[in-house]
Amino acid sequence: MDTNGDWAEKKEQEKNDRYSSHLGFLNHLSYREKSGWKASQTNFTTGVRGSLHTNQFLTRLESLGVKNQNTTEAIRNRKAQKTLSMSDMILKFFLIALNSKTDWTLQSLPTEVVNKNMEKFNLHLQPPRK
Repeated sequence: MDTNGDWAEKKEQEKNDRYSSHLGFLNHLSYREKSGWKASQTNFTTGVRGSLHTNQFLTRLESLGVKNQNTTEAIRNRKAQKTLSMSDMILKFFLIALNSKTDWTLQSLPTEVVNKNMEKFNLHLQPPRK
């Protein structure tokens, strides 16, 4: 997705469209109840390859009150790192489904992750840790 130059703008619009009715409802409710508050939406979009628009990301953190440069940099790095980590996990589960080669794929995933995702089928490939 993030190989296209406009991937972030497209995702931004999708998120705005997806949650516009929720945002409208919250603001309508506030107006009706005369609460005086106003809801807004702040999107943080990271590409599947861990990329993000740094200036936009940092500006949005600042709008939430995060202004310390070391803190913003740590959050930015952690977000990209976690996105890549989750993408890796998703790809491993995809390989399980695609190839049915569960032995090597499941061994590379944490036991808690495997069991949590399999428990809805009442399957535990490894005993839960205590």
